[in-house]
Amino acid sequence: MLRLKKAFDLLKYITLLAVVLLAATLLFGIGLPVGLLVIIATVSFALYCMGNPKLKGNAFTAWVFVSVSIAMICPPAFGTWFGFDLKYLMTPLIQTIMFGMGTTLSVQDFSRVIAMPWPVFVGFFLQYTVMPFVGLGLAILFGFEPEIAAGIVLIGSCPGGVASNLMAYLAGGNVALSVTMTSCSTLLSPVMTPFLMKFLAGRMVPINFMEMMLSILNMIIVPIVAGLIANRILYGKNARYGAIKFLLPLALGCLTAGFGVIYIDAGLFGSLAVLKTGIIIGLLLVGIVALLKLIITEWLHGPANWMDKTLPVVSMTGICFIIGIITARSSEKLLSVGLLLILASVLHNTIGYTLGYWLSRFLKLNVIDSRTVAIEVGMQNGGMASGLAMEVLKSANAALAPAIFGPWMNVSGSILAAWWHRKPVNK
Repeated sequence: MLRLKKAFDLLKYITLLAVVLLAATLLFGIGLPVGLLVIIATVSFALYCMGNPKLKGNAFTAWVFVSVSIAMICPPAFGTWFGFDLKYLMTPLIQTIMFGMGTTLSVQDFSRVIAMPWPVFVGFFLQYTVMPFVGLGLAILFGFEPEIAAGIVLIGSCPGGVASNLMAYLAGGNVALSVTMTSCSTLLSPVMTPFLMKFLAGRMVPINFMEMMLSILNMIIVPIVAGLIANRILYGKNARYGAIKFLLPLALGCLTAGFGVIYIDAGLFGSLAVLKTGIIIGLLLVGIVALLKLIITEWLHGPANWMDKTLPVVSMTGICFIIGIITARSSEKLLSVGLLLILASVLHNTIGYTLGYWLSRFLKLNVIDSRTVAIEVGMQNGGMASGLAMEVLKSANAALAPAIFGPWMNVSGSILAAWWHRKPVNK
């Protein structure tokens, strides 16, 4: 343990040394490689955050800076590997992240809307009005070119992200309301997101309503449904969910079906051919979850919460990779509009929190529910927006806004959650 602490302390000094050398190079031109120093500084700091209890919550943001640094300094690192263009990994990565989100949900999270219809309706209404229109206003105010402006409207038109549930918990909010809002807004996103994009951004870039709707079903809804099935396998109370005679056939059946669908001619799917990758990823991941539960929980008698420990790492890695892929393809454009986009993301996010809270209070929600709605409104599903920008809009420039807005939302959400946690509400 002492050696590990010394190793992490060494990372702190490596970070400081790299920053000092970088400053000296920029100020006095001493000839050291700037790019290499930036990468060393960001990587060592990210590793240090992972080992420091006080900074562990910032590790994800630190790794985002690592991926952005590498993508800006060496774009080919996120370009093509062994002849394979990494942009084709974006959809499977998003589907995997959404599958993970599905494993944290249950049917109760959707049906809970019956128990608290008004707060859910208020949150849903504000989610799909405040953020899209504020995004459009900021895009016009800053005079961004059409593709980048469409990306800002797109991130505002997406449902809440799963990170909002964690922020609501840290803020002492109504976690059940947050989860239900995320679930419901995501469930209705195949209709709401294309509609808002067609209405608000249709003059900026061509928007195909049906193509976007099917793409959302493929990237988001199908993996989440598969995740709901996995949730029942992982956490179902029925004894059969832990039985070998249930888990083994399920695992083998799903894996066989998943690999089998790969070789089915897409033409057989007809107009639903776009859902093929979602079905493949869903089947394979359900099969893997069933097999891992059999091995880890039933045979090795490992911890029952192994999925909870795995998901954050998988999600963090996937999001960092997605941001790196987008940044590498728009590095030159990012140099010219990066600061303005950062300012736009801060304003968009802050206005979302502010209007989300005060409009909720105006609509008679209590303080705890208003805080929850504010977080849910202010934090969008950046991965979904990035995927739609690349897959439907076919534009890396349109994906720039989600790539910048996403990490900032996690930073600002953490700050807001910590602030509200220090100011508890008397229930």
